Amino acid sequence: MTSRLRPAAALVAGLATAGLALSACGSSSLDTGSSSSSSSSSSSSSSSSGGVDPALAAKVPQKIKDKGTIVVGSDASYAPNEFLADDGKTVQGMDVDLFNAVAAKLGLKAEFRNAGFDTIILGVTSGKFDVGVSSFTINDERKKQVNMVSYFNAGTQWAVKKGNPKKVDPANACGLSIGVQKGTVQIDDLTARSKKCTDAGKPAIKQVIDADQSKVTASVISGKTDAMLADSPVGLYAVKQTGGQLEALGDIYDAAPYGFVVPKDETDFAQAIADALKAMASDGSYKAALDKWGNSSGAITDFAVNP
Repeated sequence: MTSRLRPAAALVAGLATAGLALSACGSSSLDTGSSSSSSSSSSSSSSSSGGVDPALAAKVPQKIKDKGTIVVGSDASYAPNEFLADDGKTVQGMDVDLFNAVAAKLGLKAEFRNAGFDTIILGVTSGKFDVGVSSFTINDERKKQVNMVSYFNAGTQWAVKKGNPKKVDPANACGLSIGVQKGTVQIDDLTARSKKCTDAGKPAIKQVIDADQSKVTASVISGKTDAMLADSPVGLYAVKQTGGQLEALGDIYDAAPYGFVVPKDETDFAQAIADALKAMASDGSYKAALDKWGNSSGAITDFAVNP
């Protein structure tokens, strides 16, 4: 499953070369300032309800209580989960709405900071970020480094240009150019598929890796790559938002939970986040956030630390 793997101003910009105009949907009140390293405080999303839970707020680390904000590392290039609005500053998306509601339950505000996806876990372990929220798939390797709080279920989805002109078959993509985002477990997927090709005496899969998912998507539309694979909500959203220029290929597979990333020594804080999600499920705000972004099929009920 993808490590996370993310139209938005970011996707609009990335697809400009393909001559495609997209419309962004919804937005949070969060403003990150400049695009690559900016940040700002956000009030809770409109999907939150029920107010502060004092018992949960008591589990928040003192250093975060003192600030009144949770500093969140997020790669805002992964629509519909986290991405920039048309102003190029406001971070919006499903994950943003969900975590803003979590922060509200804890009596805090979320301050999102845009960062490269493959730098976020290090940012959490080093103390640069209090939490990482960026469509991280939960796996054993990550759980060795940090606590992960499950909140959503996603799989991998392939996508191709409308009509599949290259006749791409995910089970036999030998010799093809396939786009994928840097730092994701989809790279592991492609690497394993490519090895099967070379072991059988066939050409390897050419992995075209980019740090920005919007550019991965644009490359398929332009014909630079033959296909792409990404987390299912991201791949399906790209198909929906690209005006019929892309289509999903095959079924979603390797479904696994996403997790919020919390420092390894802050298990109580991680549990408070899990309990906040449970409270959101009870008051309806969890479902409302997923419904807003068309992702209700990924809802879970077993919110847990390091499942």
